[in-house]
Amino acid sequence: MFEVELEAKTKEEAIKLATEKLNASESEIIYHVEEEITGKLFKSSNYKIKAITLTDLVEQIKEYLKAIIINLGLEVQFESSIRDRKINVAMYADNNAILIGKDGKTLKALETLVKQKVLNTYGVHITISLDVENYKEKRIKNLEYMAKKIAREVRSTKVEATLENMNSFERRIVHNILTDFKGVETTSEGEEPNRHVIIKPTD
Repeated sequence: MFEVELEAKTKEEAIKLATEKLNASESEIIYHVEEEITGKLFKSSNYKIKAITLTDLVEQIKEYLKAIIINLGLEVQFESSIRDRKINVAMYADNNAILIGKDGKTLKALETLVKQKVLNTYGVHITISLDVENYKEKRIKNLEYMAKKIAREVRSTKVEATLENMNSFERRIVHNILTDFKGVETTSEGEEPNRHVIIKPTD
């Protein structure tokens, strides 16, 4: 794993030095540039940059996750990919249910920890998605199936239906799959973590 910390007179020069040192383009790295004001009477600026390639960042993320998961008494393997600066990490453990947790809460917590770790270390927000045995894909399909089934019932009975509490990701899936569903509309009500979707008849 390789990261660099450099100083330069301008922000642009700092970024250029970092890309040269890492032998990567700007789109292939993440970085945080901090301006430091020096001098009292004749003030001048100095720019410090901390940078790492996305590829090496993925390796850091894996090591960080591995340390956490080992403490849970599990062994884990990883598959990862980077697409459009979005990092995807799939995990496969000897007990995937523990990694997923009830309603995916453990998986969500791990994802939050990783994002916060990157933010604390490099000062940047980056899109990171963790998954366990395609849990998210299965969850999306199940939510879409459930939403359509209930929407058909609402359209038929003309009685609105209140769904279970969901996080923002899950609510967005329901809203999106029913956007063009004739005869119903969706709204979200309640306060986190008790926010939920209501499917209402429109005819």
